[in-house]
Amino acid sequence: MDVIIEFNEAAFAHKVTEDDIRFAFDTARYDGSIDEDESDNKYLVIGFNRNAIPLEVMYNVIDDNTINVFHAMRCRKSFLHLIKIRGENNG
Repeated sequence: MDVIIEFNEAAFAHKVTEDDIRFAFDTARYDGSIDEDESDNKYLVIGFNRNAIPLEVMYNVIDDNTINVFHAMRCRKSFLHLIKIRGENNG
């Protein structure tokens, strides 16, 4: 069953489109809690937009089938360590 993605108006503050946010979920390389304490119900996805640029997308879980995206932007360097990008020199 597919998850229903709802969008808070704030999700578009950085000019990321709904299509690119959906694509980031489809290409997710990381999906987990923002904090070690998962009780705050804030989660982070790092995926890619349709131009292969890493995006950070933050969301809340509404129920088993629904999430609410409240933030999306080009991925900050502070989160890039959470993913492994092809072509990296892994020593």
